[in-house]
Amino acid sequence: MTAERRPADEDESRRANRRDWDRYADEYQATHGAFLGDIGFVWGPEGTSEKEVGALGDVHSLDVLELGSGAGQCSRWVCSNGGRAVGLDLSHRQLQHSLRIDDATGVKVPSVQATATALPFAAESFDIVFSSFGALQFVADGERLLEEISRVLRAEGRFAFSVTHPTRWMFPDDPGPEGLVASQSYWDRTPYVEVDDVTGDVAYVEHHRTIGDWIDLLTGAGLALTRFIEPQWPEDHERVWGGWSRTRGLLTPGTAIFVADRLRH
Repeated sequence: MTAERRPADEDESRRANRRDWDRYADEYQATHGAFLGDIGFVWGPEGTSEKEVGALGDVHSLDVLELGSGAGQCSRWVCSNGGRAVGLDLSHRQLQHSLRIDDATGVKVPSVQATATALPFAAESFDIVFSSFGALQFVADGERLLEEISRVLRAEGRFAFSVTHPTRWMFPDDPGPEGLVASQSYWDRTPYVEVDDVTGDVAYVEHHRTIGDWIDLLTGAGLALTRFIEPQWPEDHERVWGGWSRTRGLLTPGTAIFVADRLRH
């Protein structure tokens, strides 16, 4: 793979990342499944749970949509706490893992293969929309993403999501000391793209938004930011997940959680 920085639109990003997640799904679930739990809700590699932070609030008897649901672990947690969860993911293989865990646990999450920029749901269908860790940085069209989320939320509904902390964009994706040395501008929003050296196809795309960019997108879609959570790395947490590690986590945030409520129109 050759890594480069160049523009990538929504269609190109979607095609590349769908293929990438279909290829990676088995390894991802084998590597991280036990940490995530079949019926568990962690917001990022720090292991911060929804039970700890309460970003969604009380989900009992509420209709809840998870974007980038993967194998449905977080949605199953919602169901186990009395909510009515629906999962949505771009990757067919990830959703096959969701069916596997549905059968193993007996907690079944209705799921659909679709993109967050064209949600296949009627307006005002959900009380809560959430995305736990990472899925939203694969989306190129942030404005369309937030328009769709706002559309399917009911009045005073909640949108909560976690992404790689935007300040991490300045650093190499390295769990060691080299990952603590800033090497690029926080304000450079040029996408990170990986190209297959054999086929020439775009194989992976990641988009960067600053904290201010996310806030502007939320407010532009009629959502008011109510909380911004930066989970601290637990002192006794030794697990390495890609570029996340104790070495980096004790010094700089790795995950950002945004919580916003839809304003009445």
